[in-house]
Amino acid sequence: MLNRRSFLAGASAASAAGLFMPAIVRAQENLVFWGPGATPSILIAQAVASGGLDAIAPGIAFKAWKTPDELRAGLSSGSMPASVVPSYVAANFYNRGLGLKLLNINTNGLLYVLAADKGLKDIASLKGKIVGVPFRNDMPDYVFGRLLEKAGLVPGTDLELNYTASVPEAVQTLLAGRVDAVLSTEPATTAALARSAEAGKPVHRVIDIAQAWEAVAGKPGIPQAGLALTGPLVERIGAEGVDIIQGAMEQALEAVLADPDAAAALVAEEFGLPAPVIARSIPSSNLAAARASAIKADLVAFFEVLAAVNPAIVGGKLPDDGFYAL
Repeated sequence: MLNRRSFLAGASAASAAGLFMPAIVRAQENLVFWGPGATPSILIAQAVASGGLDAIAPGIAFKAWKTPDELRAGLSSGSMPASVVPSYVAANFYNRGLGLKLLNINTNGLLYVLAADKGLKDIASLKGKIVGVPFRNDMPDYVFGRLLEKAGLVPGTDLELNYTASVPEAVQTLLAGRVDAVLSTEPATTAALARSAEAGKPVHRVIDIAQAWEAVAGKPGIPQAGLALTGPLVERIGAEGVDIIQGAMEQALEAVLADPDAAAALVAEEFGLPAPVIARSIPSSNLAAARASAIKADLVAFFEVLAAVNPAIVGGKLPDDGFYAL
């Protein structure tokens, strides 16, 4: 876990700091901001380490959740008051009356198809192949499914999908030669490229899913994931606190892009990957800190594509304006 150390040097410092904290949060310590072991979470870790969130509460920490099931359990129980989540998950929870609000979008797409065969240059070229896909019935699967549909490919008929419980497991099936291609996120993608090159059996980043998405949505880029806040947290910190978080993440984005090596070092232990690998993944992660309300049109378009196949994905309807935290 990443913690701000020695936030208060003594009682006088604590008293002074309290003057600048939203009063409704001042007493809540050990607040944890969560995220997946993927590059968008680096923005949270950077905001924590820089002190940008100190005005919210002392001792804020960052921690990575491991699976979508862990995330959903944490959001449902309230033990994860703030987390980077797939954007559709935030919409789903909001529409189900669970009070989750989306603050911003932290990546415009970090999914790639990896393969040893450089000839696999688009979705249509995957016909007849075995493709590894992590997280069945979750973000990668939903996005990939819409792309297959647009390309006229039917799973089980035109290609075989090999589902795994995690991205590293999916990547391992490719490196072991059990699949022809694999859908992967960052930084696992960069790690796989490095591992395969070292083994003398290189795989390649053959399809950029964010670019391929243009065939579905009319323009490239996917508002894939962002920071969501629970209703109770929003109530405690108020509009001032929400604005502080957004400002800290905007500053964090600038810092991460300016010094990827330093940013990567903040999350290496939580991600379980070498810092240099994480640093090399940042340029291909399409990081952002866009206020959700400012890109509402893009989010609505994305949700509509997902809901066209199964409205339950976003909770049965498009979220109303109350969904947007800022």
